[in-house]
Amino acid sequence: MKRKLLSPFTISDQEKLDYPVLPLRDVVIYPDIVVPLFIGRPKSINALEHAVNTNKLILLVAQKDPKNEDPSITDLYSVGIVATILQLLKLPDGNVKVLVEGKERVQVARFLDLPKYIFAELEPKIPTIAEETSEKTTAHRINALSNSAFALFSQFVKLEKKIPDEILPSINDIEDKGKLADTIAVYLPLKLSEKQKILETFDIRKRLEVLIKYLKSHLEVLELQKKISTSVRGQIDKDQQRYYLREQMKVIKKELGKLDEIESMGDELKALEKQIKKSGMPEEAQAKALAELKKLRMMPPMSAESTVSRNYLDWLLQLPWKQKTKINKDLSKAEKILNQDHYGLEKIKERILEYLAVQSRVEKLKGPILCLVGPPGVGKTSLGQSIARATGRKFTRMSLGGVRDEAEIRGHRRTYIGSLPGKIMHNISKVGVKNPLFLLDEVDKMAMDFRGDPSSALLEVLDPEQNATFNDHYLEVDYDLSDVMFVTTANTLEIPPPLLDRMEVIHLSGYTEDEKLNIAKRYLMPKLRKANGLKTGEVKISDGVVRDIIRYYTREAGGRNLEREISKIYRKVVKNILLNPKTKQISVQSKNLEDYLGVRKYHFGKAEEKDQIGQVTGLAWTEVGGELLTIEAATMPGKGTSIITGQLGEVMQESVQAALTVARSRSEKLGIHPKFFEKNDIHVHVPEGAIPKDGPSAGIAMCTALVSVLTGIPVHANFAMTGEITLRGEVLPIGGLKEKLLAARRGGIEHVIIPQENEKDLKEIPKNVQEDLKIHPVRWIDEVWKLALEHLPKPQPKSRQPQKGPKEKR
Repeated sequence: MKRKLLSPFTISDQEKLDYPVLPLRDVVIYPDIVVPLFIGRPKSINALEHAVNTNKLILLVAQKDPKNEDPSITDLYSVGIVATILQLLKLPDGNVKVLVEGKERVQVARFLDLPKYIFAELEPKIPTIAEETSEKTTAHRINALSNSAFALFSQFVKLEKKIPDEILPSINDIEDKGKLADTIAVYLPLKLSEKQKILETFDIRKRLEVLIKYLKSHLEVLELQKKISTSVRGQIDKDQQRYYLREQMKVIKKELGKLDEIESMGDELKALEKQIKKSGMPEEAQAKALAELKKLRMMPPMSAESTVSRNYLDWLLQLPWKQKTKINKDLSKAEKILNQDHYGLEKIKERILEYLAVQSRVEKLKGPILCLVGPPGVGKTSLGQSIARATGRKFTRMSLGGVRDEAEIRGHRRTYIGSLPGKIMHNISKVGVKNPLFLLDEVDKMAMDFRGDPSSALLEVLDPEQNATFNDHYLEVDYDLSDVMFVTTANTLEIPPPLLDRMEVIHLSGYTEDEKLNIAKRYLMPKLRKANGLKTGEVKISDGVVRDIIRYYTREAGGRNLEREISKIYRKVVKNILLNPKTKQISVQSKNLEDYLGVRKYHFGKAEEKDQIGQVTGLAWTEVGGELLTIEAATMPGKGTSIITGQLGEVMQESVQAALTVARSRSEKLGIHPKFFEKNDIHVHVPEGAIPKDGPSAGIAMCTALVSVLTGIPVHANFAMTGEITLRGEVLPIGGLKEKLLAARRGGIEHVIIPQENEKDLKEIPKNVQEDLKIHPVRWIDEVWKLALEHLPKPQPKSRQPQKGPKEKR
């Protein structure tokens, strides 16, 4: 009697006998087996997408050469398995993870290599049991073969430790003998060709026979390995025994070391407890530290939490809770140190001495918050170090340039991985005392973004009323910063108002030419001689040469470029001495200065040699000092328009209009015909048009230039002037008087006109400058004209009618 066993899923159930093909490498899938696959080849992905979009059925076929990245239809086996796609997941790297379940063996009739993927047409259904003469005989034989296969597999599992024993009952419960053979084949370490052989055997009896053959072969190998292992183990000699004993001793010592580490950890925690009690912490901080220590005792030594707690305790113990340096209260000694380190800067030196004087009378004085504001290179940072020396404090510095994160000041909370205290506590811990001089450099360069506003975090630090209880986010305990002397530096006053309100601002103006000369002679030249290996007497540089360097090779408020230029001279002097060993001294003079520094880079304004009509010398202030500013005016026939050139800013253009209004309002007094302004154009120009200029302080100079050109009266060439003008002709005060007077003196000016309200500022002008200049304070523009013009203009007569009696008011 004929009988055919079919699986629950059969090809006849489907509408078509062709499927997209998914080639497999190093794997063969059997029916009823669920397997995850990772697909990366484009054709395979296309085949999956086609199957998902149709009936979720795909043909899985192993390729003959697993190394072939792009298999053709000839590289594929002709027997595969139809599988159902259970799940498909696209991965971020472009690959696809798919979960498939095998359904039925199939024989491929032919493959079609399409552009996007490979397609296969299947043969009709192949029976799983061959025709036999006796159905009963066939069933008995299959049962016997399956029992034999299971018994052999049980022996294999006992010898092969990689396969768990728990799978045996589940395999024994499988009633379908073909499925049993396939399941056992999954667990065997077969070659690809052997797995494919089992897949290609449709007949269950023959499949079980092939499986039994493979099982016996693997069992023989395993039994042989067991015999070899037993034989080798029995032949271990004394040297091998010693090796094993040594290895055991190493493990024992390692375990003993761990015990010793635990014991030493206990001793270390006891030492930590003593340090906490002796550190001088306030009660709050000590209680916090002891609580953290208690938690540390309960943690495993190698855990991450114990490392965090240990680091926290280390930071608490590193802080100077009671360590202080003795403050120097000797005023004469402090003054001597300040004078040694810096030339000039009398205001700052006086403020430091005042602080020390008060501290000598008061036990605890709240540290002043000084803010040194000035252009680059004037010595703000070095002055902080000098103040520390003068007061006997240790010095620490923190640069705030580019700081955007509030945590840089206050620290990170301990909930974050790798958190640390802020730079304030970090520097205090580093310096080791609680009363250092703390320099906050470039306080005007801080920025703000999504991480917070560091300037707001500094409010508590720089407030003497609040910094006694400064709380860092990491430490979570109050720390007293009231003994710290904070000094901040800035180039400008572009500082948030609340922060600026907490500081005492001291302005450092640029150095004068005489100050730069003294700084070069006293500090820079000795330091640079030593740095370049020059001996005393090997080079001679006169004061005149230093002045020429300052005037023609530097243009700065400070002294950095001056230091660079002198260093350049010394380097060339060293080279010349080494090239000419007989040379004992080299003299650098003004006439050969270009040999060392090259052609002159800058020039400074000089007074005109002759009196000019419509040309006045004004005075300007820049960040690098004062400058002479030439102002020119001219008239020409026109329609009464005014022309302003020289790249002047809005404020300066308004000053020209105000000066013109003052001149027109006094036209009768100045002898100017009223219709002159209607028939002539007026042009005001400030030379060096490439340089932007702005500010109101050239008002009286512009008005004087206009009056000179309108009246035809020359202006004295040895006069310079500065001051803002109003429409009523009043002269208002200006800033930067010191720098402007120095520029006038340097340029050979003899007389300087300044606003009367600036007369009080003359107290801060060096005496030698006041002696070399004749300074004229004025309040009204008429006084300026009286001084600057060669003579006063004659008034324009009102009319040609005969004069009236003497009683008439004029």
